[in-house]
Amino acid sequence: MKVPYLAVGAALLSVLACSVPSTAADPLVLNDIEWKAAPAKGKGEPHLQVSRRKSNSSVSIDGSRRELAGTKAVLRGAAGPVSFTIVHAAGTLACTGVLKAAHDGAGRCRFAADPGFERDLASRGLAPEDRDDLLAMLLVDATIELADGLTAAGVQPKDDGDLIAAAALDVTPAYVRDLQSEAMTLTTIEDAIACKALDVDGAYVRGLAAAGYRKLSAHDVVGMKALGVSPEYARAMNRAASGSGK
Repeated sequence: MKVPYLAVGAALLSVLACSVPSTAADPLVLNDIEWKAAPAKGKGEPHLQVSRRKSNSSVSIDGSRRELAGTKAVLRGAAGPVSFTIVHAAGTLACTGVLKAAHDGAGRCRFAADPGFERDLASRGLAPEDRDDLLAMLLVDATIELADGLTAAGVQPKDDGDLIAAAALDVTPAYVRDLQSEAMTLTTIEDAIACKALDVDGAYVRGLAAAGYRKLSAHDVVGMKALGVSPEYARAMNRAASGSGK
């Protein structure tokens, strides 16, 4: 079964926007960055949108990341001038601006990349093309620990884009290990990213194994998921093929 990974590309467009290469010089410090805070919609969480030139990325201010705790506290405050700083292994994003109301404001930022982090990436073959990629890593929480963990799990990132995509979609070593089973062969980070983009999880893969499938490629599993093939449906098809109605 061969189904193109079209849905994967669509899922990554928004989260990878900040890693678009810059056409200007690549200084250690990036200044032309803007931020906007948007209040929650429905049952969602407030978001911080960070943009530079034609690139942008949105970060949920939901309290799940410790380095955003200070930012969350500032952006939920009263109207008036504000400043906040996000410190990450990739560098430091320092922002100032004005809130019109809680989680509703805008301003400008300055990003200072961390040379040590950049060297650590390079030593693993993940050197960024430019420092916009380091800003993207801060926004999606891409770390050396994630890169090493994915490598240990058997799906080594081949470049910094792989690491950014994995972090953006929350492809963790635990997720990769949960996917690996007798039903599916998983050996590349691209396949792990494709699985996560289509919400393939360990339970789904184990369900296919219980239905009688063995050693499927990740491409096949993603294709089955994209077509809405559930483990129950797979079992029914196998029973029909074997002439058993049970």
